[in-house]
Amino acid sequence: MRRRMVFSTLVVTVIAVMLLGLPLGALTYQLIHEEAARQLQGEAELIGAESDTMLELEGAVDTARFEQDYPQRYIRVSPSDGSEPVTAGDPDLSPEAPGAPDTVHGSTSTTLGTQVEVWASSDNYQNSVIRAWLGIASLSLLAIGVAVGLSMFQARRLTLPLMDLAATAERLGSGVATPWGHRYGIPEADRVAEVLDRSAERIAGLIATERHFATDASHQLRTPLTALTMRLEEIIAVADDPQVVREEGEAALAQTERLVETVESLLGRARKSQNAEVEPVELDPLLNNLQAEWEPVLQQERRRLLIAGDPGLTAMTVPADLAQILATLVENAYKHGAGKVTIRRIDTGHSVRIEVSDEGEGVPDHLSGRIFDREVSGDEGTGLGLALARHIAESEGARIELVQSRPATFAVFLPAGADGLSKTSGPV
Repeated sequence: MRRRMVFSTLVVTVIAVMLLGLPLGALTYQLIHEEAARQLQGEAELIGAESDTMLELEGAVDTARFEQDYPQRYIRVSPSDGSEPVTAGDPDLSPEAPGAPDTVHGSTSTTLGTQVEVWASSDNYQNSVIRAWLGIASLSLLAIGVAVGLSMFQARRLTLPLMDLAATAERLGSGVATPWGHRYGIPEADRVAEVLDRSAERIAGLIATERHFATDASHQLRTPLTALTMRLEEIIAVADDPQVVREEGEAALAQTERLVETVESLLGRARKSQNAEVEPVELDPLLNNLQAEWEPVLQQERRRLLIAGDPGLTAMTVPADLAQILATLVENAYKHGAGKVTIRRIDTGHSVRIEVSDEGEGVPDHLSGRIFDREVSGDEGTGLGLALARHIAESEGARIELVQSRPATFAVFLPAGADGLSKTSGPV
């Protein structure tokens, strides 16, 4: 592309120089010769005036004076009385001389009728023409050189951004989705660069979303799969008791449904195609299901899961999301805490607070301010659970906080149920 731009500019410049230079050269040639003819005509008028004066005073023309005053000329003076013409100067410049060179001619007629003609060699004027043509040619070459230089500069200025943009597109194609941020001072190239940067940001966002979805899915699905595995193991262990097998099978089916809900929720959140629609939710059944799910896991470690606080509360939330949040808090207490795990419901009037605490050593001071940051964990955890729980809570207008470091106590703040009532209406 750079060569094409330089070549096309060179061709256009040469054509423009020829269209201007050739007529200018011809015009210069004509002007120089016309100026020479006017000069000779002026000399002829002066010679004619002097000749008339000589004829009136002396009766003859002194040609020696003309040869001295007008060298390199051939002069012919023809008196009006019909006498023989008088000549002076170089006879080789006479048009009647054999092999006469190219000459420039000037003539005039005086008031007394004297005819004066002057010839001069065109060589001197031809040299002036050649010098003028050389000047025109020099300027033409200079113009061509400047045009080529500017075309090379402009071609470089235009092609380098294209090469840079091609490299940026190649980086995007290879998976490097960092915005380049280069601008070139060329509106068209800058617009392309802005589009590529926005594409890089979108690609980076998509990659981050997919990566977060994969890590969140692996974290959120781990607990339901563990519970489902325990139910299946229980079914195998009590295969001789149909009633227990039935109960455990129903529990395993419930865990499978929870897996499906969890996957759909994660997919909707990752694709941002699912907006949380809160609804009044009775907390007691949700907490009872959570206790039934986690109590067998805690019992294996000789620990307990208790539900305390105000019964019969209703909150505005999404049941599946709240279940995920509370399961994450219970799992965090199970993995990083010790002793009894307590879920406490508290009615604050216009909101509902659900606290999850344990009897462990609590959250270290250096982690208490960053406990909800992604990939921050006190032990060998993934550091994803609490960050995901806060993200889910904020997406539906709730809030989750660490209200106490020792022992670790996390609280979920939920809007109260319909009409600002957190208590479920009882029988009248």
